[in-house]
Amino acid sequence: MEKIVLPPNPARLIEGLRDTGYDFNTALSDIVDNSIDAGASSIDILINMDASGDIYIAVADNGCGMDKSTLMDGMTYGAKGVNDAKRLGKFGLGLKTASTAFCRKLSVITRDEPSATLLKAVWDLDHVVNASDWEMILDEPSAYEVELFEKTAKNSSGTLVVWEKVDRLLKNYANPSGKDARRALDKVIKSFRDHVAMIYQRFLDIEDTRARNVSITVNEIPVTSWSPFCESEAETEMVADCTQTVSLSNGKQGEFSIKAFILPRREHFSTPEAASEARLTNNMQGIYIYRENRLIHPADWLGMFSKEPHLTLLRIEFSFDHTLDDAFQVDLKKSRIILNEDLYNWILNEFIPAPRRAADERYRTGIRLNISETAKNAHTGSNRSIQEKEEDIVESVITVVDKETETVDIRNKSGSVRLKLTISDVKTQGQMSVQPVDSIEDNVLWRPALIGTHHAVQINTGHPYYLKVYIPNLNSDVTIQGMDSLLWALAEAELTTVNEKTKNHFEDMRFEVSRILRKLVEDLPDPEFDNNGN
Repeated sequence: MEKIVLPPNPARLIEGLRDTGYDFNTALSDIVDNSIDAGASSIDILINMDASGDIYIAVADNGCGMDKSTLMDGMTYGAKGVNDAKRLGKFGLGLKTASTAFCRKLSVITRDEPSATLLKAVWDLDHVVNASDWEMILDEPSAYEVELFEKTAKNSSGTLVVWEKVDRLLKNYANPSGKDARRALDKVIKSFRDHVAMIYQRFLDIEDTRARNVSITVNEIPVTSWSPFCESEAETEMVADCTQTVSLSNGKQGEFSIKAFILPRREHFSTPEAASEARLTNNMQGIYIYRENRLIHPADWLGMFSKEPHLTLLRIEFSFDHTLDDAFQVDLKKSRIILNEDLYNWILNEFIPAPRRAADERYRTGIRLNISETAKNAHTGSNRSIQEKEEDIVESVITVVDKETETVDIRNKSGSVRLKLTISDVKTQGQMSVQPVDSIEDNVLWRPALIGTHHAVQINTGHPYYLKVYIPNLNSDVTIQGMDSLLWALAEAELTTVNEKTKNHFEDMRFEVSRILRKLVEDLPDPEFDNNGN
């Protein structure tokens, strides 16, 4: 048997390692993870563009820093690194692959003691390609790098990570330093600031005792924590709280905690600003997964079900520590986990159903209020159109026998019949032919009615057909009038032909048609209402 060592081509491998799938927020957060692992209490991040359009990114901290041996190990691809499974960075690749995913030159400046000399190590991809060898450069830090380092480390230990030759952050602009490029960079900076506020929430919140406090600035502006769970709001409800034990492959056991929060409806937040800060959008619902108090996977249902508006108020907090890394298959970028089948099914079938029902009920309550308000003037055109033609169409005569019991006599082409018919007053001016109501018995979509002296139809705004078909078409008078005319015609046809033998059959027909429509529209998306309920 012959054994041959085949070292990889340095140029091709180091270029290939740029394509590991990092997005910018995840990549730069990997550098912040290293600072937190180093025990830093202050982390300062700089992202700027010079007059020629070159982007410069730096992350400085006042952590423990590194001596030369540790620095060399940290700059080695696939290095063993510090033997501490609790670290946020844990694979020996993050610093290099995260950095070179966006830049061609990575520099690390560090010292481990106040009296130690600053050390600087550089991976320059262009140098590796030209040398065709794994040559890392040891260099002297520039005056500007020393300034950035000392501003954060304050004559103590710390580390400064610098990205230069940033070539994969922005698209190519005709003017690399022009307004469009700078506007795009501003968006990148804002997105990253929001990202940091969310994923390091527990570290940034001085009142959160689960993690030690760390201050983080981006371009000298402090980042404040953002909690997806809005626990400071009076109407936020924690509807489930559970700690579960997981058996590990090594025979030991680990624990994770899972909590379910239902946020207030927008109009019930303490202030409009608080409601806006809560980000009550469809894409923010889901399970928020924390590893060692750092958010690694936000706002996802892990494939259990799709995001729907009726779950907008539901957010799940899932927390575990490093002991469950293998059980949850944490990936290189620490950006996702994979649940084993038993745990997946437990969350899906045992934990989530009750919170889902509670969130759905709170959402539906708000939807009903929105629909009730929206429906008030939605049928004006239909009423006007039907009333103009009512005299030519109506072929039955209705006589009220007892208004309180809603008993009427109907004389039509089939003869005369006595039955119960909904009798209603005019609730909105002009609403005498088509009247929206919050509910109808047996949740049927429509029923014949008498409004004043007019033959009318009442439409159930609580029926899914109204929510999913009427509401999305409120801006189309033709569509609304078409649907209203159909339901009014069905109601009037019933009044024109009903007799003693068929009156129960008509009730059954309305029930069955409403049931079938409920099934037909269940997969249609729910409409989303804006801040004004529209």
